[in-house]
Amino acid sequence: MDLTFSDDELAFRDEFRSWLAGNPPPPDPGDEDATRNAWRTAWQHQLYEGGWAAPAWPAEYGGRGATLTQSAIYFEELGRARVPVPANVLGILLGGPTLMVWGTDEQKERYLTPILSAEEIWCQGFSEPDAGSDLASLKTRAVKDGDGWLVTGQKVWTSGAQYSKWCMLVARTDVEAPKHKGLTYFLMDMEQDEVQVRPLRQITGEAEFNELFIENARIPDENVVGGLGNGWKVALTTLMNERAGLGFTLQIRLRQILDDLITAAAERGLLDDSRYADELAELHARCEAIRLMAWKGLTDTERYGQPGPEGSLVKWLWSDTNQRVTQLAADVVGPEALTAGTLWSYELLRARGNSIEGGTTEILKNIVAERVLGLPRLKAAA
Repeated sequence: MDLTFSDDELAFRDEFRSWLAGNPPPPDPGDEDATRNAWRTAWQHQLYEGGWAAPAWPAEYGGRGATLTQSAIYFEELGRARVPVPANVLGILLGGPTLMVWGTDEQKERYLTPILSAEEIWCQGFSEPDAGSDLASLKTRAVKDGDGWLVTGQKVWTSGAQYSKWCMLVARTDVEAPKHKGLTYFLMDMEQDEVQVRPLRQITGEAEFNELFIENARIPDENVVGGLGNGWKVALTTLMNERAGLGFTLQIRLRQILDDLITAAAERGLLDDSRYADELAELHARCEAIRLMAWKGLTDTERYGQPGPEGSLVKWLWSDTNQRVTQLAADVVGPEALTAGTLWSYELLRARGNSIEGGTTEILKNIVAERVLGLPRLKAAA
């Protein structure tokens, strides 16, 4: 693993830094969810107009054909500039790349450009009340009806569903097949009365996540991705891209929060206190380890052609470290961390969900044990 950038990579970084400096996002409108989503949508369209919405996408689909290293540089620079996350991040990181692997030519032509421009926002309909981390246990059914399908079921923890046009939906199309083989991957139009979205208000006051209640929603045959009964394989492509894309954005955000906390500790004269200095030093070492693991994942992708299970390790360690950083912040900054409306109170409350979202820590540990360390599966006791 060589972390020295080539001349082309440095030129790419400098070009994007220059563009960001000359094209800042609109001013932050405040805390209202819908207003902030419109702000992020406008920012993504600004990136799209500048050719920077998804540089890793092939040039034929509106990207720049950036290498994996250039793509990592892109995410690092977005993080360092502290600009908002694009509104259609799930479409860019998950939906688009999945269509490039499994989609038909007609699907690519129809969906990819609106994903980039943020004209159509995407969400991911995988998790269910009884099938969160165990995707293959989902119960949402799709029944053949003429030239399409009627879908009934419930999804939960669906990020951005209240603003989305399309949902990457996995449903069971064959109840007789083994649970991993009876699934199909659909693109569901969210703008139909048969799909009801109910926001889930979080402890921070936001409603990032939603429940979906689906009652005979119609999906035409042309919205099947990857073929009938092949939903498990298509979904794995989506999930591997999710873990790979998270690695760089998460570790940069974590580094920023830790740097802010170190600054706060210095302002309060706490860096001379060994209790705080030792904890901050350990968190610094963990941040660097996560950063290097994210880069190792990139190297493995270049070597093997797709993201590997190591992305689960990055997400697991990030969750634990981010929670430790925000908990320490409560000790460093004092009452501000418990005062509603402050930066640190938001970070402290929001971090509580880190070990659940994007794959629970328990499931990620199993993935690391079995697929990274090669340990045998634990057999349930009789």
